[in-house]
Amino acid sequence: MSSLLDRLRSGRRWWAAELVFRLTGIGLLASCRHFAQLAHRWVLTPPAHRATLAEFGMCALVFALLSAGLALTLEGPGLLRLVPIPKQSVFSRPGAL
Repeated sequence: MSSLLDRLRSGRRWWAAELVFRLTGIGLLASCRHFAQLAHRWVLTPPAHRATLAEFGMCALVFALLSAGLALTLEGPGLLRLVPIPKQSVFSRPGAL
């Protein structure tokens, strides 16, 4: 397992990881479309009403699915790539936060 994560973190292209990450992203976007249509139907149901907790939760789910789906589809396994942090950064000093 460690060797797989090391391979993903190194940033080298790996077709299996590309396929899995991007197909997962497309699946999340497809489910986002389904839930967005459901939320749209709920919100426009007459009579006019205030948003319920279920409708708010559904819209939050749509936002989360859209964000994760776009990130996985567009970036793919590059999401796990290690990014060097400069030495003068606040995040590189112990106890700075």
